[in-house]
Amino acid sequence: MIPEDEPSSPVCYMAEADDVYMGFAGRDELLKSLDELLEAERAGAKVALASSRMPATRAYTALMRTIWADEARWCAMLAEQIGRLEATPSHQTGAFREKALAIADPFDRLAFLNRGQAWVVRKLEEMLPRVRDEQLHGVLKDMLESHRRNIRSAADLLHTENAAC
Repeated sequence: MIPEDEPSSPVCYMAEADDVYMGFAGRDELLKSLDELLEAERAGAKVALASSRMPATRAYTALMRTIWADEARWCAMLAEQIGRLEATPSHQTGAFREKALAIADPFDRLAFLNRGQAWVVRKLEEMLPRVRDEQLHGVLKDMLESHRRNIRSAADLLHTENAAC
């Protein structure tokens, strides 16, 4: 029998507790979220690349190239992190790609792309508090900040274009 003044789960064992027990996402949940983000980023990269080739303003083209480079970088990071978790990254591209490419006007497409970027931000904001792995948490936080910057840049360009009309 354990005396009343002796804890039954010593604090020193807390670091050894399972992630799920501690309220963090387990490996399967992390992998599912990372694959979902990878598919979305792959779609975003393809949309940004195709959009950078559309006839539009120099500012639009420059922004699309910046977004494309960021999306490609995050695709590589996500695939690397999935591999680090000893899984195989998805090779799928999110349905967002087809929807975005169906939009002919460059600035309407940019507004749609910005909504996609906002979706990624929401997913990351939901996910980050549940990521215990410090390395993964760090790169996902960087990804979040990058998407926030791109959203602001796109919103600024859309505002400038709307003001010019």
